[in-house]
Amino acid sequence: MSVNRVILLGYVGNDPEVRYPEKDKPVAFLSLATNETSGNGVEITEWHRLVFFGETAKIVERYVKKGTQLYVEGKLSTREYQDRMKITRKRTEIIVSFFEIVGRRPD
Repeated sequence: MSVNRVILLGYVGNDPEVRYPEKDKPVAFLSLATNETSGNGVEITEWHRLVFFGETAKIVERYVKKGTQLYVEGKLSTREYQDRMKITRKRTEIIVSFFEIVGRRPD
């Protein structure tokens, strides 16, 4: 038995990028920042790339903006692609299965 589950609570770092590779089947991408404090008091920020499909992508496109606080559940997925220079790269993403809008970053 194995488990691939991710739970995050953080702030959106950019407005969602939404693509429609097929009609009425959107895919949304955004970055989420999570913070923790190290043992010596230094705050460490980790950035996560989130991917939303279908109806959840439509909701993200409509309601989520930079600075929105999200609770996210999903799974890790690593894929390979070639960049413009034909160099093979790997990207680890979180495929979101559930999310909840918690609030906005305080001004």
